Amino acid sequence: MNITILNDTDDKFGDNAEARVGATPDIVKNYVASGHKVTVVKGAGKLANHYDADYKSAGAIISSSNKVACKDADLVLSITGKDAKFVAGLKSGSGITGLMSPTDNPKYAEACAKANVTAFALEYIPRISRAQSMDVLSSQSNLSGYRAVVEGASIYGRAMPMMMTAAGTIAPAKCFIMGVGVAGLQAIATSRRLGAVTTATDVRPATKEQVASLGAKFIAVENEEFKAAETAGGYAKQMSPEYQKLQAELTASHIAKQDIVVTTALIPGRAAPILVTKSMIANMRPGSVLVDLAAERGGNVEGAVAGKIVETKNGVKIVGLLNWPSRLASDASAMFAKNLKNFIPLVTAEDGSYAPDWNDEIIQGCALTRDGKVIHERLKG
Repeated sequence: MNITILNDTDDKFGDNAEARVGATPDIVKNYVASGHKVTVVKGAGKLANHYDADYKSAGAIISSSNKVACKDADLVLSITGKDAKFVAGLKSGSGITGLMSPTDNPKYAEACAKANVTAFALEYIPRISRAQSMDVLSSQSNLSGYRAVVEGASIYGRAMPMMMTAAGTIAPAKCFIMGVGVAGLQAIATSRRLGAVTTATDVRPATKEQVASLGAKFIAVENEEFKAAETAGGYAKQMSPEYQKLQAELTASHIAKQDIVVTTALIPGRAAPILVTKSMIANMRPGSVLVDLAAERGGNVEGAVAGKIVETKNGVKIVGLLNWPSRLASDASAMFAKNLKNFIPLVTAEDGSYAPDWNDEIIQGCALTRDGKVIHERLKG
């Protein structure tokens, strides 16, 4: 199989640029040892500290551009899947992987179908035990949660742990995590490691025990609706206006006492819910920091601006930076690459050629297109 590693890096977005790469040199070496021909686009791993010479030593061919590298590719490994214009130029019958945001970009799947390219949207890999090693969303969210707290602590500009000195005692920072998914759990753990007094909230009952296991305090309105607030797939349900009001009142009183707040709440296929309103922010102390990990989906914080850090009139900073995993590009690339390495056997025949196993539920779950048609249920109608 001819595998191409795209250069997804793009510095035109400055601090929010994509810096990850879909395969590291050690993973490329593994592909080559398995009999695959691997082409890496020049500079693909530079921002993640993986250089062309490293890929060449691992057995890869270095290509001058994405277009040239993909000319004969059977499978294209990408972070984002690029765009509709790009996939239109791929070889008919080939495949491409990436985090494609399919419901936000329906024309992308249509372009793949028109070009007879099979698009594998990695965010749609099913949440089953066998697929855990391929779960790109979880691996990248872990890093996002960690980096959000570190970034928040840096912007906050004061000490996180309690410090007792001859000059007096410094009180520990108070950190509140809103949304206890993969990113939220890592944010809680990081906040605790840094010594902050840590609290967290989520609408899913199962998260209460998880929060406690990390040594943080759980904050929520625990009524009957709360007890049934989780889908079979483990995602949060959309809560009723009545519950949202009760939770907002509790949140408002709690948030006024916090130094750093990290919001992580996302609902698949929908805009991010507003968790922190302007009236709540108005009661926060000057110097407090709100880190909104959902900024690119509209944001959990009212007033958040995607890609920017803004400061309110009362001195609260709202952090709406994008592409958090890319801020840890080396580790993010290593984890992404391992996820893809575990996925590739599902699109590889016994003789090593490109051949997706259409009987496999993982392939069925993440393939957007097949044989020139859009096939994923979320994109139909």
